[in-house]
Amino acid sequence: MTIENAESKAENAAVEKLAPLILQRADPHIYRHSDGFYYFTASVPQYDRIEIRRATTIAGLADAAPKDVWTKPESGPYSELLWAPELHFNEGAWYVYFAAAPSREIKDDLFQHRMYCVRNQNANPLEGEWEFMGQIDTGIDSFCLDATTFTHKGQLYYLWAQKDREIRGNSNLYIAPMRNPWTIEGTPVMLSKPEYDWEIERFWVNEGPSVVKRNGRIFISYSASGTGIEYAMGLLWADEEADLLDPASWTKSKEPVLQSCLEHGIYGPGHNSFTVSEDGEGVMLVYHARTYTEIIGDPLWNPDRHTFVKPLRWDEQGMPVFGRPSLA
Repeated sequence: MTIENAESKAENAAVEKLAPLILQRADPHIYRHSDGFYYFTASVPQYDRIEIRRATTIAGLADAAPKDVWTKPESGPYSELLWAPELHFNEGAWYVYFAAAPSREIKDDLFQHRMYCVRNQNANPLEGEWEFMGQIDTGIDSFCLDATTFTHKGQLYYLWAQKDREIRGNSNLYIAPMRNPWTIEGTPVMLSKPEYDWEIERFWVNEGPSVVKRNGRIFISYSASGTGIEYAMGLLWADEEADLLDPASWTKSKEPVLQSCLEHGIYGPGHNSFTVSEDGEGVMLVYHARTYTEIIGDPLWNPDRHTFVKPLRWDEQGMPVFGRPSLA
C-alpha cells in the first residue's frame, strides 16, 4: 500500500467514524456534570418542547431515551418556536435557557423571540419539577435568542444574541453579569456584530455563542450568516485576567474557524457547544451540520441538521484548532 493510499484510507475511516451522533437535533448542547453523566438537549424539529437525555458516555447519548421536560403553552408570549435550549447547573440548581416567540409571524423582517428560562432543583434534571422562571430581560426590547451562561472568577455571566435596531442585521453578541441565574444586572455590552463577508451571507448574523476556557484565555465561538451551506463559525478571545465587560479586551478572528467542507459532504456547521472529553482532559466540539445541500424552501425549516462531536485541537500558541467539520 502506498503512503498516499494509506493516508486516504485513514482519512476515509475518520470520516466514517465521525458520522452524526444524533440525527435531526440542531443547536446541540452537551454538559458533563459532577455526577458523571453527560446531559444533552437541542432544538427539536417541531420547536415545541424541551427534551433532555443523559448517558455516562458521549456515544451513549445517541441511544439514550429523551425525556420531554417542558412543553410550550397553547398561547401567549412564549408559545411558539422554542429554539436553542441550553442546560446549565448554576448556583445549585438546573436551568434551561431558551428562546420562544408568541407566534410564527415575522415583523420588521424578524421573528419575535425573547429569552426565557425554567428551573429544576432536583439532583437529576430528568426527575423533579420544572418551574418557569420568566423572561430574561436584557433591557432591550427586541428579537433575541441563543443564551448561554458561564462563571469566571466567581461571577456568573449571561452571553446571547440580540437585534439592535440601529445596527444592520439580525443579531449581535452581548454579555452582561447576572444577579442570579434568571436575572441580569447592568447594561449589556456588545462584543461583536456582523461585519466580515463570511458573516453576512444571506443574512447579517452573529449568534449561538459558546464559551471554553483554556491556556490563560477565554474563547467565545459563535455562528454567522444564514442557516444553509453558508453557515460558519467565528471566534473571539480575551485574556482570563482582562475585564470581560470591556469590548477592547476581546480579539475577533477575521476568518471563520469552521465552515462547510464540500470534499467530505458536511454543510453549514455551527451553533456549537463545548464539553469535556471522557478522560477529563480534552475539549470536545459539539455542533450541528447537514449532509446534503438540496434543501427545499427555507433552510430554517429543514429538519436535517444533525449533531456531530469531534475533538478540539490546540496549536503551539494555545489557540483552538477547529479543523474541518468531518475530520478529527
